[in-house]
Amino acid sequence: MERAQKEPIIRDLYKKMVLLAGPRQAGKTTLAKSIAKDFTSSLYLSYDRLEDRKIIQEESWLPSVELLVLDEIHKMSNWKNYLKGIYDTKQPNQKILVTGSARLEIFNQVGDSLAGRFFLHRLMPLSPAECEKMDVSYSIDHFLERGGFPEPFFSETLVDANRWRLQYVDSLVRHDVLDFDNIHNIRAIQLVFELLRKRVGSPISYKSIAEDVNISPTTVKKYIEILEALYIIFRVTPFSNNIARSLLKEPKIYFFDAGLVNGNGGARFENFVAGCLLKHVFGKIDYEAERYALHYLQTKEKHEVDFALVREDAIEKIIEVKESDSVTAVGLNYFHAKYNFEAIQVVRNLKREKREGAIEIVEARNFLKSLFL
Repeated sequence: MERAQKEPIIRDLYKKMVLLAGPRQAGKTTLAKSIAKDFTSSLYLSYDRLEDRKIIQEESWLPSVELLVLDEIHKMSNWKNYLKGIYDTKQPNQKILVTGSARLEIFNQVGDSLAGRFFLHRLMPLSPAECEKMDVSYSIDHFLERGGFPEPFFSETLVDANRWRLQYVDSLVRHDVLDFDNIHNIRAIQLVFELLRKRVGSPISYKSIAEDVNISPTTVKKYIEILEALYIIFRVTPFSNNIARSLLKEPKIYFFDAGLVNGNGGARFENFVAGCLLKHVFGKIDYEAERYALHYLQTKEKHEVDFALVREDAIEKIIEVKESDSVTAVGLNYFHAKYNFEAIQVVRNLKREKREGAIEIVEARNFLKSLFL
């Protein structure tokens, strides 16, 4: 299938260099090669291939190359200055597309030496909103069973999807993590990874995980930051502006692949919604230049709402996620009554959408397909 971001990326390539980041196997290489077909002359080079690495290091591509695609270039030492140099000296007709499975926007603070030279595009797994835009059939159950990564999503059988996931997890933990940083205790980071799979949707205590794995809280935090930088997990932190007595520290952890959740159906569904909301946030930032963020709400009195969409540091709407409950959640009622936030309860299995006072109770498919991407 064509990805919804293809045309915006092509438009940006005529203006600046494009950095295309996102989880491994989310479709970046396929998208880059699809984009390349729209140019008369293109060259795809991966820093992971020795033959390509030599060409990259020597900058020995032909001047006639109209589109230069550089994959995994962040693994090159001093890669930011390298990109700055080739961008500043490129031929007038040449476009540069840089792809990578690490978070290029935070990797060594990419913005400092490349300021003004690039647009960032983040390619996330498929979502109901993107499927709607690209006319791809789907169901919420299919997403929860397969996840949104293209290969398992389009696999002929569930067995094939599960085989993909086993290889994916092995590749992430054994190879990507080790390539990313000098990790000596691979067993410890594997245990942290497995514990996070069981604690999706709950505030995470670094101290508690450290005690379970027998490492320091500082090391737990480092491992989580590595998993986040590699687009394996993402953190949703509490929102505190104008929320009295809000908890300030403990994040909730979700996986970019909802299929990695080791829990009940409710945890996997919450993770899936979290991923769709994050994709919406990235879309708003990358394509509409709006300052969006995803948080959750919780007070010391344990009033809690699963998610808060935040625009320009102010809450735009609060969202509670339920598998089947059509009665508005206590936390949703509390924050709506106290702060008058727009409130929505998103339900997976719902016979009839309705409104209770000013709070909407909506079916998951209808809500998720309305998001930006």
